[in-house]
Amino acid sequence: MERNRWYKDMVFYQIWPRSFKDGNGDGMGDLWGVLEKLDYIKSLGCDGIWFSPIYPSPGADCGYDISDYMDIAPEFGGMEAFRKVLDGVHERGMKLIMDLVVNHTSDEHDWFQKSRRRIEPYTDYYIWRPAKPNGKLPNNWDSNFEGKAWTWDEERGEYYLHLFAVKQPDLNMDNPLVREEVKKILRFWLDMGVDGFREDVITYISKAEGLPDDHLFPIYKGMLKYNHGPHIHEYLAEFKRDVFDHYDCFTLAEAPLVWPKRALKYIDEEKGQLDMMIQFQCQCADCMFTDYMPMKFSLRRMKKAFSDWQIKLQGRAWNMLYLENHDHPRIISRYGSEKFREESGKALAVSLLFQQGTPFIYQGQEIGMLNWQPEDPEMYEDVQTRYTYAHSNLNKSPEVRLKKMWRSSRDSARTPVQWDSSENAGFTTGTPWFYVNPNYTEINVAAQEADPNSLLNFYRKAIKLRKALSSVRHGNYKLYYPLSSTHYVFSRETTEEKLLVICSFSDKTTALKVPAGFDISKAELILANYDNVSDKLQPYESRVYLWKK
Repeated sequence: MERNRWYKDMVFYQIWPRSFKDGNGDGMGDLWGVLEKLDYIKSLGCDGIWFSPIYPSPGADCGYDISDYMDIAPEFGGMEAFRKVLDGVHERGMKLIMDLVVNHTSDEHDWFQKSRRRIEPYTDYYIWRPAKPNGKLPNNWDSNFEGKAWTWDEERGEYYLHLFAVKQPDLNMDNPLVREEVKKILRFWLDMGVDGFREDVITYISKAEGLPDDHLFPIYKGMLKYNHGPHIHEYLAEFKRDVFDHYDCFTLAEAPLVWPKRALKYIDEEKGQLDMMIQFQCQCADCMFTDYMPMKFSLRRMKKAFSDWQIKLQGRAWNMLYLENHDHPRIISRYGSEKFREESGKALAVSLLFQQGTPFIYQGQEIGMLNWQPEDPEMYEDVQTRYTYAHSNLNKSPEVRLKKMWRSSRDSARTPVQWDSSENAGFTTGTPWFYVNPNYTEINVAAQEADPNSLLNFYRKAIKLRKALSSVRHGNYKLYYPLSSTHYVFSRETTEEKLLVICSFSDKTTALKVPAGFDISKAELILANYDNVSDKLQPYESRVYLWKK
């Protein structure tokens, strides 16, 4: 089937369903709540939705431990609600993509229960190994969430591999029967009308032959042995050839520790097996390897990462653009300023939305939701956060350890969306499944709807502009002042028009520097986050200038 790559002209909105909107009053977000808010999403200028997992799941990792791939969890409204949402999305001219999680399942999935009892053909659906003669684990790999990557199963009498939580055993993708199961899942949803998939840690699905020890990677030992494994391109090409090439859909890969050169092996438009890749490199401006090793934010690192992807993918592949998702703390609390929340939120929006690629806006990002700061670590829900608090920085005081969680926990992205200033932020009429950030009385959708200068309405303006400008879709990208620690300045240019984007990341007034060759007196200032502009940039000021040729 000929690919028209419709995703290049879209802006997606990511929904983490349990915290988006509760439609039936039971305290948990659901698809009835999504149905209620489809017009709101459309009003942002977003024309696609990505759902984090809504399949049946025991909830060990908030839905990323799936027990049935071909159903919708009853707490989200079941298949009836999903079909109504899917129809509602398509009626509005929008697209819908699902989360595909096939590196691992729940240990409560029927496949695993049969595999642990050695019932054919499921015996080798997962990665099992006996204990070594000396009683040691099969290898030295770590899990990403809970200690070592191996857990003993009494029923089977062997260890199983889990790169994430103990209740998330890894599938054995080397087994062709498992790959056929994946194809059945893909066809099931595509035949129903789903428009594509975000593929969770998809670069982990092929492990090194023999599962050897990893003596090189300093944390998460084993990652060099399972990330970008020996058969990864073969298996992805198989899924593309047998399934995706027969549907008008698109695929988005989650790929930790990947840079443009390696990404092109996956998403090159001539040779690749996938359409886009989530760029974690652009989310490492305040971390060493993960968000759980926070450092001071570096604008230089962020600019370099963004620019590498913009320049090296130009004309060869398409960028996925994002600032927030369910796996990261809130971006204003990380890269901006809570003191200058509106201003820095707008500057961050501008810095992202005028790059080439398909932007993904995460729920609450458009109103500038901030990190949550619980008083007790027991209030955290996330399995990774709880394990990290219990096992890291034990030589520090509980107060210091808690503050690190305030900066790094994924739970800050998972507090309920703040719709208005009523009880529970208008998220539910019941008891919320999780804590609502206390700042909801000031930061909420209703208040910003009424304010034409709000961050919410700024997102609408910026998205409308990016869709109207050919230079954003097609223009070349050029970075200026790469060594500046306070200013992010870049241009986008085609034969018809030229854009200059200027964003300050300083909480002080700074001098306006305009690159040579750009006469702003002859340009149209099409977007700014301050009403009064001068030859100085105010804290977190951002501007977009346009020249028509």
